[in-house]
Amino acid sequence: MGILDWTILCSTLLFIVVYGVWKTRGSKNVNDYVRGGKEAQWWTIGLSVMATQASAITFLSTPGQAFHDGMGFVQFYFGLPLAMIIICLVFVPLYHKMKVYTAYEFLEGRFDLKTRSLAAILFLIQRGLAAGITIFAPSIILSAVLGWDLRTLNVIIGTLVIIYTVSGGTKAVSVTQKQQMLIIMTGMFITFFFILGYLPADISFSKALKIAGASNKLEILDFSMDTKSRYTFWSGITGGLFLALAYFGTDQSQVQRYLSGKTVRESQLGLVFNGIFKIPMQFFILLVGVMVFVFYQYNPSPLNFNPAATQTVMESEFADDYKLLQEGQVALEAEKRIAQNNFSAALEIKEYAAVKEAKAQIIRINRKDSTNRAIAKTIIKQADNSAETNDKDYVFIHFILNNLPKGLIGLLLAVILSAAMSSTASELNALGTITALDLYKRNHIKEETDQHYVKASKWFTLAWGIVAIAIANVANLFDNLIQLVNIIGSIFYGNVLGIFLLAFFFKFVKGNAVFFAAVLTQILVCVVYYNLIHIHPAGEEKLGYLWLNFIGAAMVISFAFIFEAFDRMLRRPLAMN
Repeated sequence: MGILDWTILCSTLLFIVVYGVWKTRGSKNVNDYVRGGKEAQWWTIGLSVMATQASAITFLSTPGQAFHDGMGFVQFYFGLPLAMIIICLVFVPLYHKMKVYTAYEFLEGRFDLKTRSLAAILFLIQRGLAAGITIFAPSIILSAVLGWDLRTLNVIIGTLVIIYTVSGGTKAVSVTQKQQMLIIMTGMFITFFFILGYLPADISFSKALKIAGASNKLEILDFSMDTKSRYTFWSGITGGLFLALAYFGTDQSQVQRYLSGKTVRESQLGLVFNGIFKIPMQFFILLVGVMVFVFYQYNPSPLNFNPAATQTVMESEFADDYKLLQEGQVALEAEKRIAQNNFSAALEIKEYAAVKEAKAQIIRINRKDSTNRAIAKTIIKQADNSAETNDKDYVFIHFILNNLPKGLIGLLLAVILSAAMSSTASELNALGTITALDLYKRNHIKEETDQHYVKASKWFTLAWGIVAIAIANVANLFDNLIQLVNIIGSIFYGNVLGIFLLAFFFKFVKGNAVFFAAVLTQILVCVVYYNLIHIHPAGEEKLGYLWLNFIGAAMVISFAFIFEAFDRMLRRPLAMN
């Protein structure tokens, strides 16, 4: 990091904070603070919705996901366009018609207060955990850059977000996210073209894709019916659909974005914008990770991309074992370059038998490479059992710090931190709003002024910011940050979505049946997660986590039907008497 990098990084972050406070000063009532005065136009809503979901985790973890596992993760988003259509036709008109401030306010009108409170509490639990993870993610980056303590960085980043989120509410989040998305996409496009420029002169983009394909990194579609696989076409359009419906239709961090729309049409257009551009954006970010993989086919890479883990083992009694493994990796990388050159040459002369042989050789080398990296993790654990050996989230940042020119490093760090701030701001804004309006105001006996509830929202937002920082301080990398956030969501989202589907489409089901069905469903989903997913190593689960969204929704609807029928049976004899 040079002076130019620091200048770009600090000026970008400072601009976002100051701009957010300045543009939204003077929110005097709940409508201004929670719904941004209902002034947002469709492009602001669309960019805000995308920026809320595109956290630092997206730009930190997704390239690393593609580097290790290829492009298959994009199947996760296949259900999103259909979800946007359903939300535009069903959710948005109802929310605007009811003039609600929160999604869960609708549930009280349809069911009762306890169902509204339960849904709000489930949201607060899962989104509070996710907010901590979105602060933790960029802290990893700056920790690698500066060597600073992770906890100190969690406090600094969390405080920056809290300043403008508490000050301006929903409008502050929306107006800053437009600038953040511009910074984010500019930085990613520049990086992509730099990667292509760093490849050998005879490796064009099309040839780079073929090289990635030879290592099975471009296998986008998996039509297998294997429920153990995390990402398949079927899990994407079923579990992914239910997750997208729950996230965009019932998660207040997203609902609050389009409740600020001037009209129903503006909100709908904003969501359609997200539905059209979200998959291409994720595809492009994954493609950046694949190009990083191709880059490292011709350039040396560490056995473990986490610099702290490498330092730990090199300072231990296992340093000699690790060095010996590194020497073997250097020899393997030489073989890798030869195999890639053979593959490239065979492609040029269209010798398909030679192409097939070279591809088989590349696959054998990749298996050996994976074995070496697994052994490296084992040695690191032997050196320090508490060391973080998972390095998927370090792949992209390692490339940035070691290969990009001065100035661009600062821009890319600004990209990732801007993404962190945008998503965290949305989450804190939603957490404060739900706590103030769905719990505090609804259960507050004395009637208060609008200004009182604006102040309450600000204080609750501040409190949730502190909670998120605390969660960030005890977080770990799990298998991969982007998967961790989606797993947390999948545990809760299916249940909450099922409650809303009952409210929209099954008028005969009443509040008691829904409440008890939701409580039972949440317990059972946690049991399913623990027994079929949590206790199994990554990639060996008995059930892909996306299916939890479908299971949760199906369970709560089924149980609600049963409880409602049982309740009516108990009431019928009384009616006859």
